[in-house]
Amino acid sequence: MTVNPDNSKGTAKPLNPMAAAIRDLHPGYFAFVMATGIISTGTFLLGPSWLSRVLLVLACAGFLVLLGALILRLIFFRSSVTTDVRSPERVFGFFTIVAGMDVLGVRLGAAGHPLATAALASCAAVVWILLTYGVPTSLFFTRQRDSVLAGVNGSWLIWVVATQSLSIAASTLVPVWPSQDGLLAPVSVGMWSIGLVLYLLLIALIMVRWLTVAMTPDALGPPYWILMGATAITVLAGAHILSLPITLPIYQATAGFVKGFTFAMWAFGTWWIPLILMLGFWRHIRRHWTLAYEPTLWSMVFPLGMYSVATLSFGKVADLSFMGPLSRFMIWVAVAVWTLVAIAFVIRLFHRSNGTALDTLNDSTVGV
Repeated sequence: MTVNPDNSKGTAKPLNPMAAAIRDLHPGYFAFVMATGIISTGTFLLGPSWLSRVLLVLACAGFLVLLGALILRLIFFRSSVTTDVRSPERVFGFFTIVAGMDVLGVRLGAAGHPLATAALASCAAVVWILLTYGVPTSLFFTRQRDSVLAGVNGSWLIWVVATQSLSIAASTLVPVWPSQDGLLAPVSVGMWSIGLVLYLLLIALIMVRWLTVAMTPDALGPPYWILMGATAITVLAGAHILSLPITLPIYQATAGFVKGFTFAMWAFGTWWIPLILMLGFWRHIRRHWTLAYEPTLWSMVFPLGMYSVATLSFGKVADLSFMGPLSRFMIWVAVAVWTLVAIAFVIRLFHRSNGTALDTLNDSTVGV
């Protein structure tokens, strides 16, 4: 592959399709890793095991391909990355890198590879620190307009998802390294608390945007499923905290609060589902928005899989028996939607015979 560094507009010579695809790669495409990884986890817990293994392989392969493309983009197309960082509509997509690494790491830990969990979680923590302070700074001081309110969308809640994924990774490592539970357990509870407050702040911004900026079918895309997905991963992180050894001081200090608020977030996430479905009806039926493959659909798959895993996990630790059948139903809904999105992607891929897989992924300019 030959590239023309930062010649994104092609003044010297046009880029080949692969280079152009890497230049335009939206950071939110790591939602594919998130969606595939969490459904692999769900089928690992509920079966069938063969499907879980297949999805794990696909998640690992997707992560490596996207990571390679991201590294090349950072090397050769830094101006395009800078443009994304300064765009409120796109910048929060970078947090899918953090969540993707953690979701994949936790699944690998369940498969008996805790070192992979620790390595991916450590890298994710570094990226999270850079993004969690860099993104607000970018929006505060380098924005190109007076207000970013029109750019607020469901993808902003991926910040919450990334934060809670670190909480889950930390609590997952407690049984593996009990000598470090005095550090890992407080980190897990602390990240869960940060994620909870972030959700409350960001959901308020989203509601203000809905009530003050005209809503269009283009704006009301699949990323709004993260409204439910962020609550679901908060529930899963809470369930992991409630599974920590009860002798830990941090558990004794926070268990009651975590349990109560986790159930509240589960109930609120469940409340979101009918509303999001109605918004989808308005977008596609009332406003005749074409239902076709777009990369943001992966951001709809992830919340469905996460809701299933979170419901199952919290139902066990809270002894709520009704959550078991619900989680089994939802995992198959998630598998079905994942399959439909994957089929749509393959169909689009074959229809673009002179493009590449990455070029197909970048067919849409809207990211998760």
